[in-house]
Amino acid sequence: MKRWSGFIIIVIIVTALIILNQTVLDLSPERIRNWILSVGVLAPILYIALYTFRPFILFPASVLSLAGGLAFGPLYGTLLTMTGATAGAVLAFMFAKKAGAKRVEEKLGHRGERLQHQLEHNGFLVVLLLRLVPIFNFDLISYAAGASKVRLLPFALATVIGIVPGTFAYTFLGFSTVSDSAETFIIAVTIFAVIFIIPLLYRKKIKSYLQGRAQGN
Repeated sequence: MKRWSGFIIIVIIVTALIILNQTVLDLSPERIRNWILSVGVLAPILYIALYTFRPFILFPASVLSLAGGLAFGPLYGTLLTMTGATAGAVLAFMFAKKAGAKRVEEKLGHRGERLQHQLEHNGFLVVLLLRLVPIFNFDLISYAAGASKVRLLPFALATVIGIVPGTFAYTFLGFSTVSDSAETFIIAVTIFAVIFIIPLLYRKKIKSYLQGRAQGN
């Protein structure tokens, strides 16, 4: 019973958060934008703080990124989102380090074990490719990297570089939804499609490449 108690508690919390979001809070990008901007000059700090602790509150990064574009525009929004996303990734990385590899491995399961094995070799390159191509969940990469032997600096640097295209695509798309220009919206949608569809076409090749490097080492 004790073995299942933790799992049951997590399921209850996750379910409650989902129900709360859908029925009470209705946390759409527009509502988040309005709430963030309501604090005035502190809005950028609040936004970064939300993104930093996002991995621990089970909130979709995509929704928050769209809200960033709505609130701050494509360029400033991208900069703030990258800052918050990197800080959140580093926080998750350090949490995994402190929690201990064995405990994290148990939580991540078999998929996480395979990811860790890949991260043990050429950590910077692996993290960079995984940030560019959505083979694994964003937060899963952070926790798995923290539980492996990847050093913080290469991890953080690869994260910063790797999230640039996707972050800009989301924030620009968010900004375009409130733009009066149809041309801006079309450009934003096109950029979003290109940035996310093209990497998916090479997803299997990159996955095979990473597995080959891990086995070769």
